[in-house]
Amino acid sequence: MLRIRMSPADYLDSHLGDLTSLLRRLVNLPTVNPPGNHYAAITSLLVRELGAAGLAAKRFPIPAAQLRRHLPAEQHAFPRYNVLGKWKVSGATKTLHFNAHYDVVPVSGAWRHGDPFGGRVEGGWIYGRGAADMKGSMASCLLALRALRATGTSPRMNVEVSFTADEETDSALGAGWLVGHAPINPDYAIVMEGGEAGTVCCGHNGVVWLEVTVHGRAAHGSMPERGVNALEKMSALVLALGDYQRRLKARTFVTPQGKVMHPTLNLGGVFGAGEGGKINTVPALARFSIDRRVIAVETVASAERETREFLGAAARRIPGCRITVGKVSDNHPCYQAPNHPFFAAMASCVTKVRRSPTAFNVSTGFNDMHFFAHHLRIPTLGYGPGGQNEHAIDERARVSDLLRTAKIYAELLATFPGSE
Repeated sequence: MLRIRMSPADYLDSHLGDLTSLLRRLVNLPTVNPPGNHYAAITSLLVRELGAAGLAAKRFPIPAAQLRRHLPAEQHAFPRYNVLGKWKVSGATKTLHFNAHYDVVPVSGAWRHGDPFGGRVEGGWIYGRGAADMKGSMASCLLALRALRATGTSPRMNVEVSFTADEETDSALGAGWLVGHAPINPDYAIVMEGGEAGTVCCGHNGVVWLEVTVHGRAAHGSMPERGVNALEKMSALVLALGDYQRRLKARTFVTPQGKVMHPTLNLGGVFGAGEGGKINTVPALARFSIDRRVIAVETVASAERETREFLGAAARRIPGCRITVGKVSDNHPCYQAPNHPFFAAMASCVTKVRRSPTAFNVSTGFNDMHFFAHHLRIPTLGYGPGGQNEHAIDERARVSDLLRTAKIYAELLATFPGSE
């Protein structure tokens, strides 16, 4: 009797429960950053899952000296780990690297199902912090690898898979550490977010985060003329920054989709007063944050310099306004024109699985693509299952998108041989 071998796609269809079960296990571990909770537990789980898919997997602890150098003192007791799995394919000369981060942002508010880390499945969605950003990608990738092994389907290239820390802060001890220290040798990379559904990501915005401190002079609230009100000076400075926001709107970058992108300025995501604040005291200090998004035709250095120069000039025009500007962190923009065969191969796989046209997008948010595209100088794209309400209440991923993404990863591995 003729026996027909199951395809990876058929395997995935018949193991959908394994996909949702794995994602629930990942979501159940509240890897909240900061401070960096449960990193040891989730990386141990990921090493086991990579091993179960047939990869040689290892966990790399970040040395304590690097923790002390990069993290605030209150986080030194929270270890960092990165995970790397490898599948060596006989005769293959090229290597494809998959990357995802396992940390998640803190939670707040009242969630639909109570526990933000419960991983409840309802109405075709799986709910929980990290389900969309980006543990869903990890589950899809691991099931794609399982499907290839189970069906005897060999990838056309060697495979590397990394699960890294701290993307929700600055990635220095995650993807940044990986590309600088881990034994990887990729020719192509997929960072498993940024593109989703019918779009493949070929770039992302960068960011500069600054903290502006306005210095005043305290006085009794009944004699405000004797002080310098830092809040009033800060308010005038924020209003002056409206001119800078309007200037940025004139700067454009057009994506392959035809979308026109502009640099943006978000003020005051974090703000506050200094010590000694009281309702009957003239505030001696006021502080606010700046989130300056950097489009692909800019650099982090030029964006920071320009923002600092505008702040300094604006403060000088406000009587009695004295400021200091501190750097919080930055992340570089990334863009590669999608004309390499790798991009075409991925788009073809997305179109085949989703049965609809595929476009190339540039993400307004930043991710870890630039570490591979700029530091390693290899073709790098972004694609994952995505979801809804990332960083918000009731974050969720659509189960059907998790399944389609696993099929897309498996299809790419089974068909794309790399190019010389």
